[in-house]
Amino acid sequence: MKYFISNINIYSPVYILSSLLLVIISSCSSTKYVPEGETLLDKNHITVTNEAVKKDVLLPFIKQKPNKKIFGARFYLGLYNMSNINKTRWPHAWLRNIGEEPVIYDPYLTIQSNTQIKSFLFSKGFFDAEVIDTLTVNKRKSDVYYDITAKPAYKIRNLIYEVDDSTIKKFVYFDSVNCVIDRGSNYDVEVLQTERLRIERFIKDLGFYSFSGENVFFKVDSMVGNRQVDIFYGIKNLTKITETKQIDLVPYSVYILRNIYIYPDFIPKDALEGGQEYLNSLDTVEYQGVYILSKPGESKFKNELLIKSLYIKSGLPYNISNTEISQNHLTSLKTFRLVNIRYNELSSEVRSSEGLPMLDCIIQLTPVSQQSFTVELEGTSSAGSPGGAINFLYQHKNLFHGAEQFNIKLKGAYERVLRDTTGFKSVEEYGIETSLKLPKFLMIAPRKINFISKYDPKTVLLLSYNYQKMKVYTRTVINATFGYNWNAGSYVNNTVNPLQVSVVKLPFIDSLYKERIDNFSYLSYSYKDMLIIGWNYIYIFNNQKIKQSKDFWYIKINAESAGNMLAVGSKLANAIKKDGSYNILGQPFAQYIKSDVDLRYNFLISDLSSLVYRAFVGAGIPYGNSKAMPFAKQYFGGGANGIRAWKVRSLGPGSSTIIDSAFLNQTADIKIELNAEYRFKLFWLLEGAVFVDAGNIWTYHDDIDRPGGQFKFNKFVNDMAIGTGLGLRFDFNFVLLRTDLGIKLRDPQLPTYPKWIRLQRRYNFRDDFSFVLGIGYPF
Repeated sequence: MKYFISNINIYSPVYILSSLLLVIISSCSSTKYVPEGETLLDKNHITVTNEAVKKDVLLPFIKQKPNKKIFGARFYLGLYNMSNINKTRWPHAWLRNIGEEPVIYDPYLTIQSNTQIKSFLFSKGFFDAEVIDTLTVNKRKSDVYYDITAKPAYKIRNLIYEVDDSTIKKFVYFDSVNCVIDRGSNYDVEVLQTERLRIERFIKDLGFYSFSGENVFFKVDSMVGNRQVDIFYGIKNLTKITETKQIDLVPYSVYILRNIYIYPDFIPKDALEGGQEYLNSLDTVEYQGVYILSKPGESKFKNELLIKSLYIKSGLPYNISNTEISQNHLTSLKTFRLVNIRYNELSSEVRSSEGLPMLDCIIQLTPVSQQSFTVELEGTSSAGSPGGAINFLYQHKNLFHGAEQFNIKLKGAYERVLRDTTGFKSVEEYGIETSLKLPKFLMIAPRKINFISKYDPKTVLLLSYNYQKMKVYTRTVINATFGYNWNAGSYVNNTVNPLQVSVVKLPFIDSLYKERIDNFSYLSYSYKDMLIIGWNYIYIFNNQKIKQSKDFWYIKINAESAGNMLAVGSKLANAIKKDGSYNILGQPFAQYIKSDVDLRYNFLISDLSSLVYRAFVGAGIPYGNSKAMPFAKQYFGGGANGIRAWKVRSLGPGSSTIIDSAFLNQTADIKIELNAEYRFKLFWLLEGAVFVDAGNIWTYHDDIDRPGGQFKFNKFVNDMAIGTGLGLRFDFNFVLLRTDLGIKLRDPQLPTYPKWIRLQRRYNFRDDFSFVLGIGYPF
């Protein structure tokens, strides 16, 4: 076996970036600008005697952190040290600005860290934990060691309620089964805080408007022995200031809602300047027991819309959960810029029929601009082909005065295919898309109102026309969709489209191109006029939050099917097949099932670097009326958002080799892809990345034109392509431009094993390297 070392191109981005890193790292001593008599903080070390205490949990309490590292080297400190600290001209000031000055060891911060760690451990039940910090110095660098001795945590023996108010007491005892403080578990201040918030919400939901979590207290007795504690769970009576300015203890009371007042066109500036005169100028309309106040003839919203969004009712007790649900529903309508719900406590003379105190609810709604028109210029990159687009968008956020969101989008786009070998060269695209989102379930009335209040469902209608012009063919696509969308909690979104219709036509196809693809039965069938009528379901889980500093997941599951009802209808009607397929209105329809899962995990190493993992598995199975999946539903490999060492649509399927090298447009029915990417900030607006991609595509049925392309459980691992590479990203805030250089490592199309390129032949820059442009992160 011969081994080949790849030829190094000194002009490649890989070589340039690597050289830059080496120069920065090795250019200067890390202690170059450490003052005499001081030391550079090199590392913090934590050792814990108790395995129940995790080191990662303690790291945030260490006040002084060493200079940040990339690939084990202090990159930013290296940038700072490259400057001359006595010079202010470029590039010295710029290097100090984008770099990081040395972290000088501070003994006071070590003392603070020691105190913070002790305090945290105490809050977790380690009352007698000891933290000893020591310092070692070597070559003007300091290492700090935090040695933590922690005996087993104190456990909760008894939970004893001490509730002064007799009315509140019975509810607290009744709800004790839901208490989050468990006997036998470790003492934990965080759990006590959680219980305080939980009981406050529970009591407020019962109508006790004046109840506050501040009146909930916990007393801890740690002297009971055997490393146990008793917790006294107390609730103090309500304190009120009397007319004589004395503090009086009074029992809690349920508050009843008297009236609801809605201001649907509330302008804070006008209300502030106009005062009572502004309020007197409003007309009041009573609708289903709710008072709606607006200027004469100016209300832009249907009364029914406002009432349906409310889950608070006159005559019922105050309820904080229903107040928040109402707030969320009104906000989700997207027609109000501000939604403010507040309560006014009425005088003691105003009482309900049961003699209970009363509240008035005031709802102030500030609308957004009802209509908008925008023009967007954007860069495009479909699998790495650079281009541009112009979009004209019109939006009406209250079309029929019921918060219906209507959108029209006109789009024109052009993309240039890099290093074209397919005959496409360029792609022109023109289209129009309209959508209407209704704030209700159209045609469906869920029996349980809890579903509507909890998930806030929407009905979505879509209609679009798309015209694509390439050198070798022209394609038109008409899409129509009727579906529903709803949120299930803060992180989950569901979409069900019970009806999706697509009409695909190819009014023009180049004769030479057609002759070429006719040699491949699978591809030939894909390039035909097609009718697609089916449904799909999309589940998305995403717990990423804006500017969050913790790891997050993204999961997308898609399932769809088409043609089954049409196939059953055609058989029942004894329809005659044409060219082996049933036709509707003279056009064959597609029949298939398809499902895929996109799983991503973002692991934040620090505020400057992260590791992102992605796994994609998908499969489509054509059957019945279809010999192959519709072209738009097929999977492809390679490109800017896939396995970047391969050009778009040039990978696979399986281990099949490309017979016609002039036609690189490989698609198939099954796809598996695994990606890992290390992302790190460099300087200015520049970010870097190192990645590894693996995967391939396969056919479901055996394709005689592409032997080795069928998916088989006993061989798909050997069909996996593997690539690596480096990337640079330019973050302009409004858009992120990306360049990636992919390098092939393992090519399943190589004729013999092992299929690692380095073990088979020399690297060829044209064939084994792929440079792609993209917009946004690849995943």
